[in-house]
Amino acid sequence: MQGVGYRNFVQNEAARLGIHGFTRNLDDGSVEVYAVGSLTQLSDLSARLRTGPRWADVHGVDEAEAPVESYRGFYIRS
Repeated sequence: MQGVGYRNFVQNEAARLGIHGFTRNLDDGSVEVYAVGSLTQLSDLSARLRTGPRWADVHGVDEAEAPVESYRGFYIRS
């Protein structure tokens, strides 16, 4: 994923949907997304992540529940 603007894409889509959380690159080349929102918001984000930006080659999206943390906004982490 890295190098195609995927994290910026995630940040923009999450902001449009009113989702809070973060995204970051992982050492294995994948992208982690932690998102807090309603079930509808999260479902919409998941669908958009599966497509990605124009130049992305999305091989799959794994989803898991995680403890809810409080964030204001949606951030890109290093």
